[in-house]
Amino acid sequence: MARIASPFIESITHYMAVRRYSPRTIESYMYWIKYYIHFHGKRHPSELGGREVEQFLTYLTVERNVSAATQKLALNALVFFYNRFLEMQLGDVSSFRRSRVPAKLPVVLSRADVAKLLAQLNGVPLMIASLLYGSGLRRIEVARLRVKDIDFDHLQIQVWNGKGYRHRLTTLAPELLPQLKNQVERVRLHLREDSLNEQFAGVWMLAAFARKFPGVQRTLGWQYLFPSAKLSLDPESRCLRRHHIDESTINKFIKKASLLAGIEKHVTSHTSRHSFATHLLESGADIRTVQEQLGHQDVKTTEIYTHVLKSGVRGVRSPLSDLNSA
Repeated sequence: MARIASPFIESITHYMAVRRYSPRTIESYMYWIKYYIHFHGKRHPSELGGREVEQFLTYLTVERNVSAATQKLALNALVFFYNRFLEMQLGDVSSFRRSRVPAKLPVVLSRADVAKLLAQLNGVPLMIASLLYGSGLRRIEVARLRVKDIDFDHLQIQVWNGKGYRHRLTTLAPELLPQLKNQVERVRLHLREDSLNEQFAGVWMLAAFARKFPGVQRTLGWQYLFPSAKLSLDPESRCLRRHHIDESTINKFIKKASLLAGIEKHVTSHTSRHSFATHLLESGADIRTVQEQLGHQDVKTTEIYTHVLKSGVRGVRSPLSDLNSA
């Protein structure tokens, strides 16, 4: 694919950046938008529309043999591009050849393996890994937690702007309260030290909210629960702030812990979320409750975990088990 660099392309990136789209989303959306423009001979997208989007998505399936998830990501990028950035409603975009690559069953750890994984960690990594499993949080959701999001009284966590920009409440294990309260005190000390720096502009938040509530960036409740080790310049505003822990750091210590624990399955931070959902269902939780805890918009997404259970000890009895009694 030829490189497309222009003020127009840069303006799309800027549009997403000022609205605080994650760097990962910006990179992904820009890849598909540029690919789409290149596919149609670099014609200006305003001259194209739904039919051309369908042509592109069909090409991805027929010629590129992409997965259903990849095709959906490309569609999401182009819907954003037209509906949000160009303010051109695409309408019904459904007449394209859809990828039929079946979804993989999620990797789920046994309770014993979860315990072995957690036993390899301590301090902040242990707290984060415990929240990934104990509350079913996504990696980015843990990283973005702020002090105010932990409801110690009602044993729940407020998740703001999760996947699909949805808010939800999820459970909080009471066993984590002492560690989390100590973590809040560490954040308080960070804030006290940072406030002595004249260049410190407080934690990042939406500009409109900051204007409405001046000074709130320096309050304890709005600080990240798991802050980065040092202050850094905000790439957009160039203000000095303390950001949250980097997602890649979480990946690294989860991977290292799984190796030390001798777990043979391929373990990622998302494996803990899969295990959370499966173990809740194993314990008799209603699938709608699990759906709410995970923040799934459609219960069909949550039903993948019932397939995991049906293929195991709570599912079909293997005929091998009956041979001894025959």
